[in-house]
Amino acid sequence: MIDISGTYTDQYQLTMGQVYFSKGEAEKTAVFDYFFRKLPFNGGFAVFAGLETLLDLLENFKFSDKDLEYLNTQDFSKDYLNYLKDFRFRGKIYSMREGDVVFPGAPVLKVEANIIEAQIIETLLLNILNFQTLIATKASRMAIQAKGRTLIDFGLRRAQGFGGYHASRAAVIGGFEATSNTRAGRDFNFPVSGTMAHSFIQSYEHELDAFRDFAETHPKNTILLVDTYDTLKSGLPNAIQVGKEMESQGHKLKGIRLDSGDLAYLARKSREMLDKAGLDYVKISASNQLDEHVIKSLLDQEAPIDIFGVGTSLVTGKPDAALDGVYKLSFFKDKPRIKLSETISKVTLPHRKQVLRLLDDSGNFLGGDVVCIAGEKNPEMMYHPFDPLKFRFIGDVEKEELLSLVMEDQKRSNKHISIKEIKDFSKERLAKLPPEYHRFNNPHIYKVGISEKLRDERNDLIEEHKNKRS
Repeated sequence: MIDISGTYTDQYQLTMGQVYFSKGEAEKTAVFDYFFRKLPFNGGFAVFAGLETLLDLLENFKFSDKDLEYLNTQDFSKDYLNYLKDFRFRGKIYSMREGDVVFPGAPVLKVEANIIEAQIIETLLLNILNFQTLIATKASRMAIQAKGRTLIDFGLRRAQGFGGYHASRAAVIGGFEATSNTRAGRDFNFPVSGTMAHSFIQSYEHELDAFRDFAETHPKNTILLVDTYDTLKSGLPNAIQVGKEMESQGHKLKGIRLDSGDLAYLARKSREMLDKAGLDYVKISASNQLDEHVIKSLLDQEAPIDIFGVGTSLVTGKPDAALDGVYKLSFFKDKPRIKLSETISKVTLPHRKQVLRLLDDSGNFLGGDVVCIAGEKNPEMMYHPFDPLKFRFIGDVEKEELLSLVMEDQKRSNKHISIKEIKDFSKERLAKLPPEYHRFNNPHIYKVGISEKLRDERNDLIEEHKNKRS
């Protein structure tokens, strides 16, 4: 786990904190909501990821002596720095489960803590959750298009710095089977994969000798890169020869990798040549600027590819690059709070809240989440957040509470959850989401509404602020 100190934040969190401290507001309770406003990749859902990472970091989040020495040069008072010396996150976090499918507008996570604690962790929280949710969603889209074929993360070398570390974690949550990232494999306990690069083959005078030496050294995991010189005239014939030699020694060639050219055409030709040579068990893997669009195209062409290695597009979240997750104050000093905007979709929802997912008789998702005030029991109506003419009766619909306590006073509420458990849970939740939300193009829009009580609270606050201005 990467160590993070208290200065892993934006400066304005600290400057606001000093004002709260100097005015005696430091211990006043605040509630912030984490949510996002737009689904990435024009998709029908997002996969929530990063929660376990965040909880790990918050358990040890503090200001070191080095942090305080630096902040002493930044015009902070000695009393405030003494306060930060003892800083720990002692608040509460309520969250949806990591791996769940999530939608715009509904709080995915809620922080309840004193105002300084809640403010200082904002940047860390957004940094971790926005990025991992983006990458897990991208990975999930690829997994859907791969239709059960193996996906491997090759992205570390193309990632934005150390972001590749958490990208590998999020990729596995989203449906990838393995990663080339050895450190992530070690820390998160999932499979690593890697064989050879073109430079290995180039370092030999003869491609065949490179293949033979690799097979001799790694007889249980021989995947040969066949496009260094000429895929069909050199790479494949040499791979087949080595495959036959391995058979005579009691081993089997595991696979070949295509990394350039017309992948659909080369995969078909490679399959023909391998099968003709009696090597029908040899897998074909493909890499080279893959994403969900290319994977879909290849399989639409019935390319016989068993394994996809995905790099740049995965770990950079191409083309969206960032999830627009935000962190907004909704309750402070025993009063609901609201942010108004000329853009109506940016008006926030006040109060302590809960999110309820609507379920059918089989426990599958009915295509709607309702945001209500915490403690509301079975709201009967669900309203569009901004269009008063759109509403739905939900009194007789089964509902599932999505936000639960996950951290309090520096400690988790539950045990650590493994990547495999999170991945399996995500797959289970996606299976409950109707197919129209999985569509590659023009997916159905999942409805997120608000309860009547929350709608009325919000409208009253809007009127209150209008009256203050007049």
